[in-house]
Amino acid sequence: MSYAEEYRAKLVTPEEAVRAVRSGDWVEYGQFATQTVILDKALAARRDELRDVKIRATTRILGVPEVVRADPTTKHFAYHNLHFSGVDRKLHDQGLCWFVPILYHEVPRYYRENCDVDVAMLATAPMNEDGYFNFSLSNSFSRAICDRAKTVILEVNSELPICLGGREESVHISDVDLVVEADWKVPELPAAAPSEVDQRIARRIMGEIEDGSCLQLGIGGMPNAVGSMIARSGLTDLGIHTEMFCDSMVELAEMGRVTGAKKTLDRFKVVYTFCLGTKRAYEFVNRNPACASYSVDYTNDPFFIAHNDKVVAINNCVEMDLFGQVCSESSGTRQISGTGGQLDFTYGAYRSRGGKAFLCMSSTYDRKGAVVSRIKPLLTEGAIVTVPRSFVSYVVTEYGMANLKGMSTWQRAEAIISLAHPAFREDLIKAAERMGIWRRSSRVSSEGAPPYPSPES
Repeated sequence: MSYAEEYRAKLVTPEEAVRAVRSGDWVEYGQFATQTVILDKALAARRDELRDVKIRATTRILGVPEVVRADPTTKHFAYHNLHFSGVDRKLHDQGLCWFVPILYHEVPRYYRENCDVDVAMLATAPMNEDGYFNFSLSNSFSRAICDRAKTVILEVNSELPICLGGREESVHISDVDLVVEADWKVPELPAAAPSEVDQRIARRIMGEIEDGSCLQLGIGGMPNAVGSMIARSGLTDLGIHTEMFCDSMVELAEMGRVTGAKKTLDRFKVVYTFCLGTKRAYEFVNRNPACASYSVDYTNDPFFIAHNDKVVAINNCVEMDLFGQVCSESSGTRQISGTGGQLDFTYGAYRSRGGKAFLCMSSTYDRKGAVVSRIKPLLTEGAIVTVPRSFVSYVVTEYGMANLKGMSTWQRAEAIISLAHPAFREDLIKAAERMGIWRRSSRVSSEGAPPYPSPES
């Protein structure tokens, strides 16, 4: 039987495909911009026939899943997610989504060893002449899901780009049980416009990036600001080894900043595990031989990251305490995103020869008209420690930059307070004194205004 004949034999309607799901099953929906759409709708229509079907996805971009809309009781469908989008966060607030804690580079192993997968429903690009379906914009741990699943159903969409590998970027028709066809538009996620504070932080980081650096940029306005500044700079021979490929990286490449010539791993290649952004980014990675899509246990493994020299990892955080503990995923007990790959790249960049890992935040945020410091004596009660203090190196706000490596507890407290908004520094000093991590050094004093630099310095 030819691959085309095997494809036709496995091609069914969405309604026929979802008959594979039984009560009590674990069902996979895929990740990021390539999650199932028509299979989701067909499964939701079976609500009254099923109970306790548990669904997993990662960072829902396509809007509220139909299974969640169909069952606000969660008795029929229980929705889980490994890294929250805004959609997932709101569902979690309503008790309609459960969070799955992960260390991103370990997830393929979770699936192969720990996670039950009864039915995998993954969106892919169309089959090629050799019988392979490309995982498109979401390589990540898709192959591991297929390896574990008892039944593999593909939602094939000709709108999805072909993302060349790499490793584990596709699945063969012989490993697929059922196929359905779709034509939905790929969802886009534009980066937030950088604020003035983002621009200040970005300018501080720019002074630490050298020719030949290998970049990882997180999501958000501040990493986007750094990318834009690099594109307009005179930096040369930059490389990219990242988890997420996004629009700012397209700008870097188009401006000639990225060659990959100085990389020691995957030389000349832009390496990533998923792509999320706008049509501009999706068109750039489509069949682009300069790009290589890898599974996340390669892109995010700290030991692979460290093979490249001068790795620069730039990520946002939510808050930090005076011990140097970093929360990047929750507001108290409220889960708002996830660990993702932040710890992977913080550690991997530091292990890299000449590497630097930056954790960035605005010094304050607005909460119902009140200005609140992101730097606190202790993390907010219930806040999740995303990066333990022993892993943290560079911390950046609009008021400065500090490298915490090798510092004692009082030195850390002093350095972190120097990054806080001036209105909060005296209270932070008093808190440090109460906690026994303060020493009146020549640099600052609790008696007077600390001689910290201004944001413009």
